[in-house]
Amino acid sequence: MSDHEKHDHDHGLAHDLPRLLGRRSVLLGLGGIAGMAATSANAQALSCFATAPETQGPFPANGSPSRRSETAFNVLSEQGVIRSDVRTSFAGMSGEAEGAPFTLHLDLVDVNAGCAGLEGLAVYIWMCDAEGRYSLYEIEDQNYLRGVGITDAQGRVSFTSIFPGCYSNRWPHIHFQVFESAEAALSGQDSLLIAQVALPRAECEATYASASVYAPSVPNLSRQTFERDMIWRDNSDAEREQIMLKMTGDVVSGYTGTTQIGLAL
Repeated sequence: MSDHEKHDHDHGLAHDLPRLLGRRSVLLGLGGIAGMAATSANAQALSCFATAPETQGPFPANGSPSRRSETAFNVLSEQGVIRSDVRTSFAGMSGEAEGAPFTLHLDLVDVNAGCAGLEGLAVYIWMCDAEGRYSLYEIEDQNYLRGVGITDAQGRVSFTSIFPGCYSNRWPHIHFQVFESAEAALSGQDSLLIAQVALPRAECEATYASASVYAPSVPNLSRQTFERDMIWRDNSDAEREQIMLKMTGDVVSGYTGTTQIGLAL
């Protein structure tokens, strides 16, 4: 069954919590510990550091006020927000974002525990559409390209989406917010990290040239450089390298972007 079809992941955080927590217990009790130990041993050979926090921007829809709207949108309280496929609108809204297929993998690790993967964290992502617009704020009847995922035993969370566009004065990027748990996200508790990941130029140029829906992104990208972006221009080279997605795939089959996100817990 595809993520576009209705299933038990589409009934909201409150509905999903018992199932998610139960699954976590089973993993730990039935061999998850051994798998985590192997992953930790491999991760310890890597060098990891805490990801620098960044602004959430004016389009978060996480319950906080925004200068772009008098309404404090909060999709975290909406039914169906826990989902791996964020291409469609949900919770009473209908519609699907147009654009090239894209898969996002974020690997969350504890920098104070040998880069061990962090299981059970809730990660909320949001991004603009192919034309550089954000749902709810700039497309009022849609809430697509937003969703919450839960990290697995290795600390990975994955989303199926579209390749985001490029709007004026920003390098192509994806926002994310990390919470200690699904409960923390549901109840409006403070998050552990708010930051953004970036997409590399070559894949952006190839994608934006592939379909007319990306036409506005072509001139916008041509005027930008990653190093001079307002968010990352003061970051170190290592910090910029960390948040730049490592890409595989192609325009036809779809790109996959992966990077490691470090938290000091």
